Amino acid sequence: MSMDDDAQPAARLTVLSGPSGVGKDSVIEFVRLRSPWIKLSVSVTTRKKRDYETDGEHYHFVTRSEFQRLVDGGQLLEWAEFAGNLYGTPRAQVEGWLHQGRPVLLKIDLQGARQVRAAMPEAQLVFLAPPSVEELHRRLVGRGTDDEETIKRRLAHADEELAAESEFDHTVVNDFVERAADELVGLLGSLYLAHEH
Repeated sequence: MSMDDDAQPAARLTVLSGPSGVGKDSVIEFVRLRSPWIKLSVSVTTRKKRDYETDGEHYHFVTRSEFQRLVDGGQLLEWAEFAGNLYGTPRAQVEGWLHQGRPVLLKIDLQGARQVRAAMPEAQLVFLAPPSVEELHRRLVGRGTDDEETIKRRLAHADEELAAESEFDHTVVNDFVERAADELVGLLGSLYLAHEH
């Protein structure tokens, strides 16, 4: 980067990923409250809207054929299928905000993070880690509603996700939600803030 470039650093897409049970939603809730300048990417999905959800705020709800059109047109940064429903990240929304100089935060799973890295190599990947593997296992087992087989599968999946930490640019440990959120905002927003004041 030459000296001429430092007048206006480019906003970046930051991907937040990590094993289930690590508290990604809680951390993002704090980021949303404290740092409204950060844009949260809203996924497109084919799943049915729940009563409390607002179209365009929680998800963009579309039909399967509409989703397929987005895929065919190269309009998704990443997409995947879970439990019979399709989920994806709209490229135009993310690129539009970045073009305006707004940092964008996207919460997705490991598979999605890898797709984003391939589609947008300049994106920053942040891994949200538990304070310890034991603590994560405790959280996953502690729900108390699942049978042993489900728990075993969940733990194996979490260990697989933890093993991918080295693929990420930064690791934020979620020991305390507020502290983790502040650290994440530091990674996301410091460049933006420097030009706001």
